[in-house]
This record gives sequence, C-alpha cells and structure tokens, in this order.
Amino acid sequence: MALALFDLDNTLLAGDSDYLWGVFLAEQGIVDRGYYEAENQRFYDEYKQGTLDIFEFLAFSLKPLADNEPGVLRALQQQFLDEKIRAIMSPDSFALIEKHKQSGDVLAVITATNSFVTGPIVKAFGIDNLLATEPEMNGGHYTGKVAGTPCFQQGKVERLNEWLMEQGMTLEDSWFYSDSHNDLPLLKQVTHPVAVDPDEQLLDYAKQANWPIISLRD
Repeated sequence: MALALFDLDNTLLAGDSDYLWGVFLAEQGIVDRGYYEAENQRFYDEYKQGTLDIFEFLAFSLKPLADNEPGVLRALQQQFLDEKIRAIMSPDSFALIEKHKQSGDVLAVITATNSFVTGPIVKAFGIDNLLATEPEMNGGHYTGKVAGTPCFQQGKVERLNEWLMEQGMTLEDSWFYSDSHNDLPLLKQVTHPVAVDPDEQLLDYAKQANWPIISLRD
C-alpha cells in the first residue's frame, strides 16, 4: 500500500488558500484591510522567493483566529470555502486523487497552511489525512500561536516522519505532488516526486533531475 502525498496550495488548488484567506478576511471587515492586504502580499512574495520567516508569518496569520470567537470563525470558514475555494478546485485534481484511490494508495495532503483553513478543503477533495501547521488551542479558543513544528520546508519532512511512525508506514513506493521549491526537502525523500505547475526554481530542478512535470489546470 503506497502513500500518495499532495501539496495543497497551487498544486491541488489553482491558487493559494492561505493568501486567499487573508483577502477574504479583509473583504469581510474582520481585519484592517489596508494593513492586512499589504502584509499578506509581502509574506506571499517572500514565500515564493524562499525567504519567508515562517514564525513571523504565523504570528500574523493566526492572530485573527485568536481575535474571534469559534462560532464566528466556523461560519467564516464555510463561507470562505464556498466563495473562494470551490472555484479553484480543478477537475484534473479530482481525477488525480481518484486515480490514486483506485490504485489502493493511502492519500494525504501535507501543507504549510494551517489546519483551520485547510481542513474543510481537504475534506471537500475527499482526502482523509491532513498534515498541516497546527494552530494552538486553549479552552476551546485559539491562542494565536502555533502548536508543534510548522509544516513548512524541512518541517514537512519532520512532521511526515512522525506521522509515518504513528501509522506504521514507510515511504516505499511513495508519491509527492508539489508546485513549490519550498517542498524540495520532501520531494527528494519520496520514490516518485512530481512537479505540478511548478514555480521557476522547482521547474529548473525537476528538469535537471528528470522528474515528471505535469499540470492540473484546465
């Protein structure tokens, strides 16, 4: 039974859920629009450049979770899925997921974006397993801090290794689909690395390494 891993943002999704969540919060008046949109764009640019300070970003991105009641957040979560996400869930992504299901593989999404944002999206794709950055909770409320290791760059490898031990699984005959050079540490670990609509740095690396390069866009 092989493991098929999928990055989420700009891989299964034709867009970035973390960035779009920030846009959505600004549109809904949950955060100061001018400040939040500028910072959101800065962090997104740094992510693409490979210079993102993940802890600085998480202090920014998890603050709205701490500033709002869980009931309010749940309503926003569903609205966000319906208004921002469903339109960027491509048919080709569903087809790829189904292909691995038909092969009897274990499927998991592994993403740097926090589990509050990504949990409903992964369920909508029909995938049961999610490894994501985990927002800390205390007494049923979010604290604005991160719990454990952020699921980013080398942290993805660490989190995956912990999960594999818990599941009694290995990376034998494993797959990982990603668009980002930030995922190279994990792409290098799996049996079948696949570059999906890759950024420029990953595209160059994939060509040199003779990795498959595919597109999931319409």
